[in-house]
Amino acid sequence: MASHSSPLPSPLTPGTARALVCRFVPKAGGHPRVGAASAHDRIADLTAAGVESLACLLDGNDPAAAVAALAPTAPTLALADVVLLEPVEMQEVWAAGVTYLRSKTARMEESDFSASAYDRVYDADRPEIFFKSLAEKVVATGDPVGIRADATWNVPEPELALVLNTRGTIVGCAIGNDMSSRDIEGENLLYLPQAKTYDRSCALGPWVALETDEATIRSWTIGIDIERGGTSVFSGHTRIDQIKRRFDELAAWLLRSQRFPHGVILLTGTGVVPDESFTLRAGDVVRIAVDGIGVLENPVVTV
Repeated sequence: MASHSSPLPSPLTPGTARALVCRFVPKAGGHPRVGAASAHDRIADLTAAGVESLACLLDGNDPAAAVAALAPTAPTLALADVVLLEPVEMQEVWAAGVTYLRSKTARMEESDFSASAYDRVYDADRPEIFFKSLAEKVVATGDPVGIRADATWNVPEPELALVLNTRGTIVGCAIGNDMSSRDIEGENLLYLPQAKTYDRSCALGPWVALETDEATIRSWTIGIDIERGGTSVFSGHTRIDQIKRRFDELAAWLLRSQRFPHGVILLTGTGVVPDESFTLRAGDVVRIAVDGIGVLENPVVTV
């Protein structure tokens, strides 16, 4: 795992995917709208072009083609004049764990009591999949993520998030931060929901990349930088192709015996893990970058 030699891009810097969409509100006021990244640091207002919601766009036969058709004639706003919202409306957020070898190793290190469970699930047919967050509890880029007041070892987990529409089709991806209380999880596996699911424990954004070619997505790098008092205190990156399981395999397991009438977001695990000497503090700033998407940035607060 290598360290970054330069700061991550601005959180408003779009990535390189063929189409990037978002939810936003104008700083001047108004209701949430659907937008698409446009040239010259602007955002095309797809709501003004007739797109009712992000879910409606994602449920179309070819969301990227729809954006390509609508964005050139839609009115635009400067990115500096809007607030990007979390790219979820009513979708649940779920997560897959122990999908990177480094994640398996880190989980085994954190818990003598439960180490063998992480070892077994990495090689098992059935992946670890757990509920992470309701849509209304997800925070957007720029909003604070939380660390539990009753935990002593809190870390961010930078992850690729797969975006599935109401038919269970993977239509794109976003950046996710699966905040975790490692000491609580390590004490006992039965405490996993408390370690993973709490107020401000999930951040998503800033864009949904309408990229569905897995080979392209796997060529991207995911990186993280944590700033404390203006100084970087942890940074690292890994390639998304280090995820062991195919995306459609993870999605298929999620959809077994499940129904997601509004679509669903699936976090795919982390391969960049701070060691046991590091824990987040209130006031830190977490920046997660993915080549094709952009940067998800969140300050840290105690909850």
